[in-house]
Amino acid sequence: MNATPDATPRHTVPAPVAQLLSRLPPLPGSLLLVTALNIVLARQLPADVIERLQGQRIRIDVRDAGLRFDFAWQGGMFRARPPQPSTDLTLSANAHDFLRLAQRLDDPDTLFFNRRLSMEGDTELGLVVKNALDALEWPVVDLAAFRPSAVLARLQRLSPFAAAGKPHARQ
Repeated sequence: MNATPDATPRHTVPAPVAQLLSRLPPLPGSLLLVTALNIVLARQLPADVIERLQGQRIRIDVRDAGLRFDFAWQGGMFRARPPQPSTDLTLSANAHDFLRLAQRLDDPDTLFFNRRLSMEGDTELGLVVKNALDALEWPVVDLAAFRPSAVLARLQRLSPFAAAGKPHARQ
């Protein structure tokens, strides 16, 4: 295989894990994705982008994990859709590359030209989505914030007992 180092995936989901993930029902995953998109992105989208997205069927295809997330922009928000036979735009990459995009460690152009991100369907829509994402000020995904110890610390700060300085009583 004569692929350049940039074109070969650095990390992939192991095949047994991908087989398990590919058997999960698709709609719950799409619901989780659109919830995140609505929290992080929806309020920041410019009016012209919202107009272009209206009713467009979009799919995120996580190649190595065997996952597909179908959704559309309707009624002022992203909405999950059951699997569609066809979409207006499909963005495909490995899980690691989507994660690097979310962390802003790689940009879509770099991944696209290194053949690690592909776009199928309405090219104009794909460029609108790419340019809108590039222009947004969105939080960088910090994986350290999701370590169990960090999550536990946040939960403890939210506890009504922590604010009062009282020890937790067992029931």
